[in-house]
Amino acid sequence: ERWEYVIGRLRAFLISFGEAKLNLNEVCFFDLVPERFLKEYCDIKTLITQDVLERCEKPDNYDFLVGLTKLVSSIEAQSLNIDLSCITNQMTSLRVREFAKKVQSKTQYIKYNVFGTVTGRLTTKKTSFPILTFPKDMRSILKPNNDFFIELDFNAAELRTLLSLSGVEQPEIDIHEWNAKNVYDGKADREEAKKKIFAWLYNPESRDKLASQKYNRELILKQHYDGSQISTFFNRTIDADPHRALNYVIQSTTSDLFLRRALKIHDMLKGKKSYISCMIHDSLVMDFSLEDKGSLMDIIDTFSDTDLGKFKTNVSVGDNFGNLEKREIIWKR
Repeated sequence: ERWEYVIGRLRAFLISFGEAKLNLNEVCFFDLVPERFLKEYCDIKTLITQDVLERCEKPDNYDFLVGLTKLVSSIEAQSLNIDLSCITNQMTSLRVREFAKKVQSKTQYIKYNVFGTVTGRLTTKKTSFPILTFPKDMRSILKPNNDFFIELDFNAAELRTLLSLSGVEQPEIDIHEWNAKNVYDGKADREEAKKKIFAWLYNPESRDKLASQKYNRELILKQHYDGSQISTFFNRTIDADPHRALNYVIQSTTSDLFLRRALKIHDMLKGKKSYISCMIHDSLVMDFSLEDKGSLMDIIDTFSDTDLGKFKTNVSVGDNFGNLEKREIIWKR
């Protein structure tokens, strides 16, 4: 009851500051509220924290969650460089006008929620810039604060996770080309192989004898699902029915695998001008400065070197978020 009372007062302060058009990314909230309220707020948080520490076991992934919380807090503190002038000539479209209005009504900061999904995938808070639902044809409005954006993303991340969990060594080439040759014996081209493998992967009822020979769904479920819960490679436990079990194993494992790479990159960028601008599922976008170009290959190698093996990484570069273009890199240095 004390917590609900304090939170109610906090919300009232936030509403009043919003009406006063105060930007809390530029003005400290705690400098604006009475000291008496701050003491009451901190006292009840201390009591709750002490109770949690006394009664709850420390999670196995505690250090990871602490690191991830620090990372998303760092991203939240970075103002985005948004330029709506590049879509001015499209304002005759109702869709574009509504999007521009939405962007202007949101904060120009990305605010992630670490606990938004059961699988561990990041979501964004309501007040966040809508980075996870950012229409591709509008992305040119987002520009770097440094020299350009560099995007790192795994080539077919979830398929590679499934392959690793099946005990198969990672291919160094594009995985859809590898599937066309090694799963479908050259009887399907890349696009056909891609459609067939995803149709099989995300439908537990689907049968594909050739795919099952390389991607052992039954073995993975046997190792990670007890009939009511899945337990992932990273010791995350999630309630799941048989229909969702495999998807949860793959999605959660891939998400944790990616976020651990992001933490490594975040550490590598400390003290540098470049920084992580945003994360979109298994894609990491850096706001990159040319003065840090000497570190780029090490960053790419670190991103690729996952807990489940070496994942082929796609690298894209652009001077805004809408014109990112893939660049070929050498797989082995």
